[in-house]
Amino acid sequence: MKIIIALGNPGKEYEKTRHNVAWLFLDFLLGQDIPWEFNKKFNADICFCNSIWFIKPKTYMNNSGLSLRSFMDYYKLLPKKMGLFAIKDVDLSEDLTVVHDDLDIDFGKHKVSVNASSAGHNGVQSIINHLKTKNFKRIRIGINNEARKHIPGDKFVLQKFSEKELLELNNIFKEIKV
Repeated sequence: MKIIIALGNPGKEYEKTRHNVAWLFLDFLLGQDIPWEFNKKFNADICFCNSIWFIKPKTYMNNSGLSLRSFMDYYKLLPKKMGLFAIKDVDLSEDLTVVHDDLDIDFGKHKVSVNASSAGHNGVQSIINHLKTKNFKRIRIGINNEARKHIPGDKFVLQKFSEKELLELNNIFKEIKV
């Protein structure tokens, strides 16, 4: 079962912010007419399309792992020892893709990594902590620009993209292969 989870924050105040670039990417990838459905059990908007589960956690960025772990447990996707505990360091790289913003990558660029540390990204660290593995695919979308030099990271990621940047995102998203 393929899963693509996009990290972001719920609420109008976070729409079109740098931290929510992954949600913007999924909207671009799937189109605006895709029926996202809120699932209370997973605390996430979910969509099943083209044999892939798409997930937008509503737990806020830093608790993204809670939502994903609930989903994985419900569908029994994590191997367990003694039927109770998730086995550490399971290779999920063929089945799980995590899409998120990255302050260390310039706007307009993206990188794909597998089995990498969170590099300080709290949403990714939450997933690593809850799944007990870092062995999954990550699509890291760059959000860094010149303004970042003058603003603390936690404030910068919550800034809205400029209109120009929003237009450029479509071209950037076209280059990303999932």
